[in-house]
Amino acid sequence: MRGAYNPPFPFPLLQVFPMRFLIAVLVSLFSLSALAQTVPPPALAAKAWALVDHATGQTLAEKDADARIEPASLTKLMTAYITFSKLKEGSLKPDQVVPVSTKAWRMEGSRMFIEPNKPVSVDELIRGVIVQSGNDACVALAETIAGSEEAFAALMNREAQRLGMTNTHFTNSTGLPDPQLYTSARDLAVLASAIVRDFPEYYGLYSLKEFTYNGIKQPNRNRLLYMDPSVDGMKTGHTSSAGYCLVSTARRGERRLVSVVLGAASDSVRAQESLKLLNFGYQFYETVKLYSADEALSKFRVWKGKLNELPVGFTKDFALTVPKEAANKIQVSLESRQPLVAPLQRGQEVGTLTVAVDGKPLGQYPVVALQDVEVAGFFGRLWDAIVMFFKSL
Repeated sequence: MRGAYNPPFPFPLLQVFPMRFLIAVLVSLFSLSALAQTVPPPALAAKAWALVDHATGQTLAEKDADARIEPASLTKLMTAYITFSKLKEGSLKPDQVVPVSTKAWRMEGSRMFIEPNKPVSVDELIRGVIVQSGNDACVALAETIAGSEEAFAALMNREAQRLGMTNTHFTNSTGLPDPQLYTSARDLAVLASAIVRDFPEYYGLYSLKEFTYNGIKQPNRNRLLYMDPSVDGMKTGHTSSAGYCLVSTARRGERRLVSVVLGAASDSVRAQESLKLLNFGYQFYETVKLYSADEALSKFRVWKGKLNELPVGFTKDFALTVPKEAANKIQVSLESRQPLVAPLQRGQEVGTLTVAVDGKPLGQYPVVALQDVEVAGFFGRLWDAIVMFFKSL
């Protein structure tokens, strides 16, 4: 006789499993606004901002995070992202010598001072983009990678769409003002996290405090690199219309936060407000790993399969970032999608986990099969068909 199906767990689950079984998905960008916070987020002297936990993707504080704004030199984050991807795939080499076009040489604004007929490498140009915010370096890389800056902008928009940057459109590699060039605080946080996640071998360049090229030494404009040792990136931006902007990241212990502050009144203000936002996230929130990859949360009843029970859970580690006073108030309930009929494949969605904090729902997240289940033989399928028939009456 096949094992009976265990019904969904009651709510709360705290009395059923130890703390390590209090599950939550590695959240795909949801806000904690549903939680009652004892400490409200700081009010910043800026037009828009967002604070995001890098590991979970959760937004911890925001203002007008989806509003379309002029990105200024924050555009160069995407220029660097595409350059890193070309280096990683091998179509671009760090020591590759890049020809400097007249357009690149004559670029206005911040520059690394490259010159025609003077050798410059991809590696030097990357440092010119990241440390010196060189518009000339951006154009030189764009032309090398895509043939023209216009074609490079098309690559930028393709990557933005792939990354889920829904309020972003690029028209150039530099961030020089253009009516059709825009992004948002939330999209910039997505991009910053993608650079950290996808290119750890290159991310360290964002902590460089100075770079010298053509006999000219220029400092990194990110003041937080000098103010807080936990800050290791990323990028400043400024135009008269965009104001002073800063995307910053910091790692304290095992946690990394991404801060985006847009439209501040000065260089010093954007740094102070960014640090204020980072300190808020570290002081009043904590990230709790709730479930390990491939660890079974429960077993669901399977029909017409070689196995009559299926271990279910998540194929990656899952965590929640919550206000510190809420970490011991997590509650979950689990529901199976019955009937589960073989064949079933590992990773197939088979249930739903509902997560709440102190009775306030945060969301519902898919639970998947942790192994394959093949179809049973003729008599096994026949027996289950009979049982399922009578259960349906």
